[in-house]
Amino acid sequence: MSLFKARDWWSTILGEKEEFDQGCLCVADIDNSGSGQDKVIVGSYNGYLRIFNPHPVKPGDEVQPEDLLLEVQLREPILQVEVGKFVSGTEGLHLAVLHCRKLCVYAVSGTQGNVEHGNQYQIKLMYEHNLQRTACNMTYGPFGGVKGRDLICIQSMDGMLMLFEQESYAFGRFLPGFLLPGPLAYSSRTDSFITVSSCQQVESYKYQVLAFATDADERHDTEQRKLSSGKKLVVDWVLNIGEQALDICVVSFNQGASSVFVLGERNFFCLKDNGQIRFMKKLDYSPSCFIPYCSVREGTINTLIANHNKILNVYQDITLKWASQLPCIPVSVKVANFQDLKGVIVTLSDDGHLQCSYLGTDPSLFQAPKVDSREINYEEMNAEMKELQKIIREATKTQDILPESEKQRDVTVTAEVSPDLDEESQAIDSEVKAGAVPSLTVKITIQSRVKAQKPCLAVCVQAPLAVTCDQFVFDDLEPDSSETVVLSVFLKENCSPPELEGTCMVSYNIPTELNPEGIPRVSQCSFSLPLKLVCFPAQPSKAANHKLTIDTNKPPISFVTIFPDFVDPSEGDQANALGFQFLTGSKTTLLASKTSQRYRIQSDHLEDLWLVTKELIHRLQEHFKKQNCKDFACTFSGSIPLQEYFELIDRHFELRLNAEKYQELLSERAVQFRAIERRLLTRFKDKTPAPLQHLDTLLEGTFREVIALADAAEENQANMFQAFAKLKSATHLVIMLISLWQKLSTDQVAILEATFLPLAEDTQELGWEETVDAAVSYLLRTCLSKSSKEQALTLSSQLSMPKDTSRLKKNITLFCDRLAKGGRLSLSTDSATQPPAAMPGGCATIPESDLEERTIIPGSTAVFASHGQTTKQKSKPGLSEDAEEETKSHEL
Repeated sequence: MSLFKARDWWSTILGEKEEFDQGCLCVADIDNSGSGQDKVIVGSYNGYLRIFNPHPVKPGDEVQPEDLLLEVQLREPILQVEVGKFVSGTEGLHLAVLHCRKLCVYAVSGTQGNVEHGNQYQIKLMYEHNLQRTACNMTYGPFGGVKGRDLICIQSMDGMLMLFEQESYAFGRFLPGFLLPGPLAYSSRTDSFITVSSCQQVESYKYQVLAFATDADERHDTEQRKLSSGKKLVVDWVLNIGEQALDICVVSFNQGASSVFVLGERNFFCLKDNGQIRFMKKLDYSPSCFIPYCSVREGTINTLIANHNKILNVYQDITLKWASQLPCIPVSVKVANFQDLKGVIVTLSDDGHLQCSYLGTDPSLFQAPKVDSREINYEEMNAEMKELQKIIREATKTQDILPESEKQRDVTVTAEVSPDLDEESQAIDSEVKAGAVPSLTVKITIQSRVKAQKPCLAVCVQAPLAVTCDQFVFDDLEPDSSETVVLSVFLKENCSPPELEGTCMVSYNIPTELNPEGIPRVSQCSFSLPLKLVCFPAQPSKAANHKLTIDTNKPPISFVTIFPDFVDPSEGDQANALGFQFLTGSKTTLLASKTSQRYRIQSDHLEDLWLVTKELIHRLQEHFKKQNCKDFACTFSGSIPLQEYFELIDRHFELRLNAEKYQELLSERAVQFRAIERRLLTRFKDKTPAPLQHLDTLLEGTFREVIALADAAEENQANMFQAFAKLKSATHLVIMLISLWQKLSTDQVAILEATFLPLAEDTQELGWEETVDAAVSYLLRTCLSKSSKEQALTLSSQLSMPKDTSRLKKNITLFCDRLAKGGRLSLSTDSATQPPAAMPGGCATIPESDLEERTIIPGSTAVFASHGQTTKQKSKPGLSEDAEEETKSHEL
């Protein structure tokens, strides 16, 4: 509890889930009672108008019903309420209510009842103005020096000042250089309107200048009335404050000069009548509203400034005199007089917390109890110290981020994937050319142990997969409650997905005593999708362009056992061939050897081997795991398909180059199109007609070229998306083959995946080729380096799109060669040959010997040179004997 806290004199909550803003609060003796007691007038964006007559209440008591004098719904949002002399023929106060398209002026009157609670208040519509433009805010005053009445000026959203002389409309003027509306105020001393423009300038316009300027309704006749219309609207003075303004207030508490107060986003300004700065105060917080009021000291002005930290600051000019804690963030603050209590602070928050308070201190009445004096038991203290040290040691051993009590999640999310496809497909806008695109139901359950505020669920699957709905918003979860949603996953794009996995993430807030709005937390889970979502059983194919053989250390298992969802049970144990037909049209065949412990996967496309190979190894591991067989292992001894993999890389890189060309051509044609438009516009504006000289034909031709280029760029983007999906599938396959070939551990496979799959999406600014090239070069320079000379190479500072893929392909080939020669993948910096270096943004070219540039991957069938052709390696002078022998063996 703050010692300096605003003392609550009277408060209430307005409505339910209503919204309020700066102009929704006003205080005045609206019923013209003559007692000098102000009433509180509040309007809301929901259209409710309320008038209160606050009376003091005891702490803990509720607001009395008779404090609410009037409550009426006007059916339209209330933007601003003001009180002034708005009706002709009388100097009584009336209420002006500004709606979006209407200005209404009401008379508020009360009727004395016969009993204590019998007073009745009502409002009567005196007149209204229907606005042609959407209103933003308004101000009022004796425009032009009139006596005994107030005129109203409304600022529209498009920068028009509409002036009303009570029951009649006077004129309208557009502000020059207008972009967005700002706060508006009227200075009666200088008879001018003061606002802050979008240029972050305080501008002042004389009323007389507005009255004699060009009428806003006649702007369309500017060519014909250029000389006969009124004068041009000229600003009186301008002051650049360098920030947007929240509010403007003009005050004059004595016969001297008035002051213009401007509340900015980070500064507080006080200006003279002529726009000169009287003083300014730099604020170290974000203000929300302010109001100046009279000071007891001659020549100074007090100001109340509220901020978003729920603090109300009291300034005397630029000196901070007092600071009080508020229960909420106010959007409007006023000073009112109630029942012999003058200077009551009235605040209104955006959610309807209306409070009348006064400044004061709230001292604490707590007194610390006396401590009983007793002798210290050192044995008990030593035992307690040892117990605490033991707890500390156990906590430091676990090295968990969260303490033990928070290991169990407050909110858990689980995903249950249906084992069967949907009977009626839920696929929406699928581009797959297959007859019927299947879908699969996923049931997601959110369980909460505590109260969770604002829970939001996001479901993500990687393209080309899609879900029927990926965003869910729930009401606050109560303790021990749950929410369940059901959605469907389907194949949307016409290409096979590289991954059959999805992620569910729930974001929520956990409220605490110190932070009732809640601490943000996140809980997530992953789920796997079955293979039958993207393919269905088909006849096996005997011929294929790409073949892989996976060796195992166990006899082959019948496909009826490990693929029951793809094999007809009537075939029995004789099924040793299985076909997979993908929805995109391609086919993959799986064969099991009858005599050896091998499985063959074959297809016409390299990328189509990935999902079937992954599914085969996964199901074999699950099968032997159920049989408690712990020594099952898969190996790969064939050739790594680098040449086919490099073809996919070249295809993807070619499409990236095409995207750059289309972007350049589009930019050139767009510049040409705008130039022709300017020429045509100049011809059309010319008073003396001149021939177009085929500019219209050139414009139409350029327009067609722009449309054709845009269509080609869009088609190239779709092709690049499919090429990247195929590249990711082939990359997954190469990683798996390398891990089986070298029998890599889980940590080493993770390094491989981080190296070759760094991006979830491919963009022109940061592409797959340059990212992978930098990562592979880093590994070649660190854990796979052969000498300290390679480790000393300098690193480039940024990544950029390469000119071709020759360097990338050479580095990948060299990477596989280093692994074949016993290289070990590791990111640790413990070894002496590995310097402590951070991951670079890019790497310089690594000069290799001719032997390594033209090396053979063990098990590979081709020699890959740096220029992409098959060559022979000859022995060179200066090579070691081992190198010469190795070279000869390669040549043989």
